[in-house]
Amino acid sequence: MTGRDGDGADGFTPGARQPLRILHVITSLARGGAQAHLLELIKGQRALGHHVELAYLKDGEMVADFVPHVGFPIPLSGSDGRAQPTAESAIATVGRLMAAISAIKPDVLHTHLLKADAFGAVCGWLSRVGRRQARPLAIISSKHNDEAPLRRRWISHVHGFLSRADDAVICCSDHVGRYVVSVGRVPAGRIRRIYYGIDLARPIALSPNRLAEVRRDLGLPDGAPFVLAVGRLDPQKGWPILLDAMARVIGSRDGVRPHLVIVGGPQQGDPQYVDDLRARASDPDLLGYVHFAGVRRDIPDLMAACDLFALASRWEGFGLVFAEAMAAAKPVVATRVSAVPEVVLDGETGLLVEPDDVEGLASALDRIVSDGALRARMGSAGYRRVQREFGAPRMVLETLATYREVIATRSR
Repeated sequence: MTGRDGDGADGFTPGARQPLRILHVITSLARGGAQAHLLELIKGQRALGHHVELAYLKDGEMVADFVPHVGFPIPLSGSDGRAQPTAESAIATVGRLMAAISAIKPDVLHTHLLKADAFGAVCGWLSRVGRRQARPLAIISSKHNDEAPLRRRWISHVHGFLSRADDAVICCSDHVGRYVVSVGRVPAGRIRRIYYGIDLARPIALSPNRLAEVRRDLGLPDGAPFVLAVGRLDPQKGWPILLDAMARVIGSRDGVRPHLVIVGGPQQGDPQYVDDLRARASDPDLLGYVHFAGVRRDIPDLMAACDLFALASRWEGFGLVFAEAMAAAKPVVATRVSAVPEVVLDGETGLLVEPDDVEGLASALDRIVSDGALRARMGSAGYRRVQREFGAPRMVLETLATYREVIATRSR
């Protein structure tokens, strides 16, 4: 690879602005915010000339999305990862990751999500012990959420111990940073807050023909306000609260009433939850006004077509979909939890309400649905905020700066 002919003993010059070899390891490639972030990060790193590869433990749903950028991601588990892990399977996973590290010889081992963090810490440490080259190995962990398992004492202690192998811990929000210090026992000095970044070249408006096509495909009647919600169909997103709030908005209005489009797939292993949501949407007060669109690949077009974006989350590590909605100049209605206030500015780019507050959520939805000038003002403010704070180029450069800071420190 270019840049390997340097002054170091193995062709690597610490601190030089030369391409890096980066191995990302993630627990799951199921579709979600952490995976979307990683895809954007990898695209940006590759565009700047770095050599990037990806390994994953389970759930190959997004493998095809990554193939154009990293080739075929490396599977580290012998199965699809759904079986209960055993000591033998864990040892086998360590062996596969060690083999990948040995073959790729990365300058940076960057892990994502708890299981990958654990395996990365162990394998990264073992690689350092056995590494004969002068080139240092930077071990970076990214925290994408306030992970509930860390609230269990033994997991918290193990996590804190393993995090000693990490040179830096990148957190997607200040909220997540505080959480992994207080609950995950990560030393505060290792925290680096780097906000998620998104592709800023997203459509803000659609052509009349494309707009009509999107609405027709979703089953929306002409002139009906379009409320969009995107997320996994699991309890974290507070779907029953959103459905109850929509029922109140629909019931309070005469004439044309808003429709809710829910985009996302179910959480694995909990079909009853989705059945309950569909049953609620079939009740008389919502029947015909809620549309389950499943997993879609045209999210930017849906964002551009909707009138507002809404979620009733109980927690969010960052809330990438809020930034995506704001990038399409759409106002956001969301809950005042976790990192959401860091992304959505209450009263400026959207409206925030308390979690599980059906009446408050209904009032916020009704206010924005009813006021076109307010929608336009908040949408414009959100668009400016994303352009200023949440672009992918900033995220990529800040992440690379963290890598080089660590490499320079370890080279001293």
